[in-house]
Amino acid sequence: MQATRNLPNFERLSVLIATILLAYAIARFVNLPGRDIPLQFIGVYLALQINAKTIIAIAVTGITATGTDWLLRDHRKLGKQSTLPHWILPGLTAWVITVPLNNLPVSPFWWAIFLGGGILLLLVLIAEYIVVDPADIRYPAASIALIALSYALFLILAISMRTIGLRLLVSLPPLGLAAGLICLRTIFLRLNRWQYPQALTAALLIAQFVAAFHYLPLRPIPYGLALLAPAYAYTNFVINLDQSQSPRQAMIEPLITLGAFLVMAAWLQ
Repeated sequence: MQATRNLPNFERLSVLIATILLAYAIARFVNLPGRDIPLQFIGVYLALQINAKTIIAIAVTGITATGTDWLLRDHRKLGKQSTLPHWILPGLTAWVITVPLNNLPVSPFWWAIFLGGGILLLLVLIAEYIVVDPADIRYPAASIALIALSYALFLILAISMRTIGLRLLVSLPPLGLAAGLICLRTIFLRLNRWQYPQALTAALLIAQFVAAFHYLPLRPIPYGLALLAPAYAYTNFVINLDQSQSPRQAMIEPLITLGAFLVMAAWLQ
């Protein structure tokens, strides 16, 4: 098979990134009155606030997903392939970036996140474009980069939510959903097929850890590492089992990484 090299259309990529960054800026600097929607779940009262930031965060996620489709339609190797698998990480990236941007005060740190988030989103879109073609000479590096970026995003999301100090009922669904989506995309990149039951299990598993760790006196970074450890270990265990390893063999690498992350979390605590 002849090796190829593919890169997205620069004009389309520039328009997409500029639109997303503009939406981030609008969300932070436009302040409109919000509306509280009262919710009650298993006896717990929760006021869900809908404001301009919430609407723009949802809109940015949708723009990123549809923009990814628009970007990939230009790929000469796409053919009749669905672009749906390539929506997950760009959409998740755009959503995760909104969490610190919408909750931190405007400062040099906020601008660093703003610029860093734009660069991160740019790298994710380029990598997603490359992995459309398995014959691309950069496919292995791009798929590894996407997997690494997805776990980095989960870590950033967990740390951001812990720093903000959200209630358990608010932080649990996003973290569980993010873990499930990352597991789903990682397995697809490694095995080239969907594994929905495994992704759902990952979401439920991490939700249990979120509930367990929420009331412990963990600082943001150790908290994020403590959640990242089981998410990474479980996904690797599922992939190892699918590659015809025995359960004992499949468990070795995940247990080592699990222990390494937990030791790091304990050391940083």
